[in-house]
Amino acid sequence: MTRNKKKLRALTFYLPQFHPIPENDKWWGKGFTEWINTAKAKPLFKGHYQPHLPADLGFYDLRCPEVREEQAKLAKDYGIYGFCYYHYWFNGRRILERPFNEVLSSGKPDFPFCLCWANENWTKKWDGLENNILLKQDYSEEDDIKHINYLCENVFNDKRYIKVNDKPLFLTYNIGKLPDAEKTFSTWREEAKKYGLYLYLCRVESFPQEHNDPYQFGLDAAVEFQPDWGCLGKQLRNNCSWKILRKLGLSNQAYGKQIISEYSDLVENSMKKETAPYKRYPCVTPMWDNSPRTSENGVILRNSTPDIFKKWLTHVLKKFRPFSKEENFIFINAWNEWAEGNHLEPDVKFGKAYLEAVRQALSTDSPSSCDLAGD
Repeated sequence: MTRNKKKLRALTFYLPQFHPIPENDKWWGKGFTEWINTAKAKPLFKGHYQPHLPADLGFYDLRCPEVREEQAKLAKDYGIYGFCYYHYWFNGRRILERPFNEVLSSGKPDFPFCLCWANENWTKKWDGLENNILLKQDYSEEDDIKHINYLCENVFNDKRYIKVNDKPLFLTYNIGKLPDAEKTFSTWREEAKKYGLYLYLCRVESFPQEHNDPYQFGLDAAVEFQPDWGCLGKQLRNNCSWKILRKLGLSNQAYGKQIISEYSDLVENSMKKETAPYKRYPCVTPMWDNSPRTSENGVILRNSTPDIFKKWLTHVLKKFRPFSKEENFIFINAWNEWAEGNHLEPDVKFGKAYLEAVRQALSTDSPSSCDLAGD
């Protein structure tokens, strides 16, 4: 078991996409899950690591409770404190909800968790924008009330739910989509009080324009998102495999839309970032390559290795001073974003090396847990 000398809580974003649902059957074909995009990926240039193929857990189905138990055991064994499940809510309609519903109803796995509301449109291009919308977000005060009531009645009272001084931790992925973010969060807080709950609300810094003080929106803190697109290195040219491009139906022009950069540049630039003048929890990513999802518009960070990742995570752990004894989160993006080439779960190429990097970094000597910014 990892000994976390600084008593930090490492949380990983968790994607519940790996099971079939009627909506995906309709939009993408019978039986579609993220494994389809993952397995069909091809290398787009010399040295491009694709496809990412799962090792220990295989091509799992999250409807299987044994899989969820194995995921939690693996995470716990390597020092991960809990999962931050993506939560999909569209005006009272929930999507990809079955795995989490079963986590709630069964009480298993006995592993801490919180939620992040993935509040973007579902689109054919996986970009959350206004084109080719499959499922649209329509915001209203009535829906804000319905949403927070559901969470207070069904989720926040679970003994495994992650809290800060008894306040449930709840993230919103893109507050820029909310028509009146401050009003939404105020409504949530007032409604939660009716259940005897006070909330700890965070926004994810998903986009450059969101790197500002979260307090102005009535939030408690921000969560850094990685990759930070402002920290990418220069775009690279590579020896492209035109034969593979033709098989994929991509043109030279389409290939030119790919953003290809060195993972090590992201790491070096991120380590140079100044500490935010507000509460912001740091985040790291083991790797990133969303070309299996997007093909022609992907961002590929090439040449990630467990050693470079460990260097970055160790730096973040040493630099970060928790804001108080319970405001002590480190985020990792992500546990299982396989179609974004972004996962701690073991793959065929690296095995458990990225998980081992997490365990070693968390075990590294670092400032005392008493060295807290809020004390």
